[in-house]
Amino acid sequence: MTARVSPYLSFDGNAREAMGFYQSVFGGSLQITTFGDLHGPTDAATDGLVAHVVLRGASGIVLMGSDRTPDDHGAGGTSSITLGGDDETELTGYWKRLCADGAVTVPFARSPWGARYGRCTDRFGTDWLVNVASPSTS
Repeated sequence: MTARVSPYLSFDGNAREAMGFYQSVFGGSLQITTFGDLHGPTDAATDGLVAHVVLRGASGIVLMGSDRTPDDHGAGGTSSITLGGDDETELTGYWKRLCADGAVTVPFARSPWGARYGRCTDRFGTDWLVNVASPSTS
């Protein structure tokens, strides 16, 4: 698999509604994971929020997103760019170059969903999410 780039949208508590709208526009299927799904019920304020949603549109369009939480590590904008795939060497190289002269907001490490994941803001202010899929997350 080659690396792929997709838009990643951030929402203020209405990710489910917004992505449902995009699904009505582009067709396809939604896959939604809440913060409660990832960590088990721990915080009534965030458990129901969307931790990650992916829309795979009928024509191949892919949009991803999540709800922002009070401790969101992002740059504060409404969009980011995801860079993902399963070639760890290639994606680790991209990660290192994107972070150079930028700021790491989530260290590149094993994530709760099993992938190697990190988040950084490059020197131009663009927010990047890099995800190296493990065999079970491909």
